[in-house]
Amino acid sequence: MAHGEPLLEVVNLSKHFGAVRALNDLSMTVHAGEVVALAGDNGAGKTTLIKAISGVFKPSGGEIRLKGQPVTFATPQEARDKGIETIYQDLALADNLTIGANIFLGREPMTKRFGFLPVLDRKKMADAARKTMALLDFHVSRMDAPVSNFSGGQRQAVAIGRAVYWDAQILIMDEPTAALGVPEQRKVISLIHQLKAQGRGVIFISHNLQDIFAVSDRIVVLRRGVMAGERKIAETTHDEVVKLMIGG
Repeated sequence: MAHGEPLLEVVNLSKHFGAVRALNDLSMTVHAGEVVALAGDNGAGKTTLIKAISGVFKPSGGEIRLKGQPVTFATPQEARDKGIETIYQDLALADNLTIGANIFLGREPMTKRFGFLPVLDRKKMADAARKTMALLDFHVSRMDAPVSNFSGGQRQAVAIGRAVYWDAQILIMDEPTAALGVPEQRKVISLIHQLKAQGRGVIFISHNLQDIFAVSDRIVVLRRGVMAGERKIAETTHDEVVKLMIGG
């Protein structure tokens, strides 16, 4: 079980859009090696919360702490640099590029690692791809194939692999199993278990209670921008979670 200082703390976080209070005074934590599920209907505030954590929205009030230190992010890139990666449903992969090129997507000019070579270090990219996919116990025969050739679960693994390569400490996963068939869903669930075993913190957003119960340690239920309840997965049921979501 998770102990010690939380990796991520959200303290009394609020976000208002004009008169609309999308989030009101919300607090939650994520520890290293812990998967925290976020549940709630559309409009419950899940998206607003993850966008505040990942630097898309500036909070109207409250604080985000990383390893005990208050942090503010002007952009999603600043959040990434601090180790918070968000994997949205659309995955933001470049279909025509390889796994390696996707791992370095948008960060090619940022790598001082290769000196200041004006060319892409393709070997380095291929090595990173192989290393990352192996770490995720994920085997793709063709490292030089464009990711458009891959299945939904494989693409999800590439997005997760990119986050791992850049040493994400917190991975926010938005409906990662939504568009997948059952075998692929299982693969993604096992990838999340691996992230957990590596000591990363995962925020898992899903409408699928089956998946939430299969992978999470705790569940935080939001309703209309406030915390409707928080439960350890081992101590709750599907019925109780649904009641929290609808306010029964």
